[in-house]
Amino acid sequence: MTANIRLGRLWGIPIGLHVSWFLIFGLVTWSLASGYFPEGYPDIPGPAYWLLAAITSLLFFGSVLAHELGHSFVAVRYGVPVRGITLFIFGGVAQIGEEPPTAGTEFRIAIAGPLTSLALAGVFGSIYFLDRHVSYLAAPSLWLMRINFILAAFNMIPGFPLDGGRVLRAAVWGLSGSFYRANQMASLTGQITAFGFIGVGLLTVLTGNVFNGLWLVLIGWFLQNAAASSYAQSNLQHSLRGVEAGQVMRRDCARVPGHILLEQLVEESILGRGQRCFFVTDGNVLQGMVSLRDVTQLPRPEWGQVTAEQAMVPWDRLVRVSPDTELITALRIMDDANVAQVPVLEGNQLLGVLSREQILHYIRARAELGM
Repeated sequence: MTANIRLGRLWGIPIGLHVSWFLIFGLVTWSLASGYFPEGYPDIPGPAYWLLAAITSLLFFGSVLAHELGHSFVAVRYGVPVRGITLFIFGGVAQIGEEPPTAGTEFRIAIAGPLTSLALAGVFGSIYFLDRHVSYLAAPSLWLMRINFILAAFNMIPGFPLDGGRVLRAAVWGLSGSFYRANQMASLTGQITAFGFIGVGLLTVLTGNVFNGLWLVLIGWFLQNAAASSYAQSNLQHSLRGVEAGQVMRRDCARVPGHILLEQLVEESILGRGQRCFFVTDGNVLQGMVSLRDVTQLPRPEWGQVTAEQAMVPWDRLVRVSPDTELITALRIMDDANVAQVPVLEGNQLLGVLSREQILHYIRARAELGM
């Protein structure tokens, strides 16, 4: 889930909101103000319910953020990059940049979130014990104690991508010594769990509780997609193990002079020959690289005025890989840099270019060959 609204950074980790967060924030606030608080605390004046509900909802999402920060803190401590934390309709997600190096690290990162939620449940429970005679304080503290306990328990269900699924993956990984087998099992249990949510949700709808039933179906659908994606990614990583950039890269890299206009480049090479990236040169000196993405970032009327040199990414700013970089690592590098291709260099010598398209062709060829 990509954040639409940036809130800031903590430990260098971007934190943001997806637009769907506002929907669930509104639903939680409405549920508290119209149902939970009036039923449990009828002595509170009507208008105060909405203010109390909004504050409680913010504290709830603060708890979700703390849960994700628990994962992120441990990940950063063990040198595992975290791309960002996003709050969205189903809660929150910490986007871990790469798989943990060991089963022990995986376990510590996975368990940190539920432990944080349990700690928060204890904190809010203690607050409730002290303020249970003051309705304005007791109402939110009791609800927040319960919801944090539920958050911890729900996340420990042993199905990927829930924390319990990651704990299961760590256990199987530690026992078998194979991350691939562990990921396959966690992904499969995740899909089974997801279908269970969908089934229970449909039964709930049939009994007349449409809203809760649909919510369970949506959660199941989200979990199933995430688990299926993890399963496919695991298969991809396994099939590409040991395959290096030098085996897949294209060596006949197109070179163009820096003074060529983008309009001419589009007509002759992009549309005419189907090429998507070019090395920009000044004589024999490489200046940078211009790609189809660089061209499309400029308004079309400007193509007849802008040169390749003006549109290119300068050589010293290019993300690059070596010929012995594994394809999975190269894909991660391209993903982190948000580029579709990278030059392949051995020392200072340019050997070729590796693109997502080439990797896709390679994967398709392996699949057709049954490899």
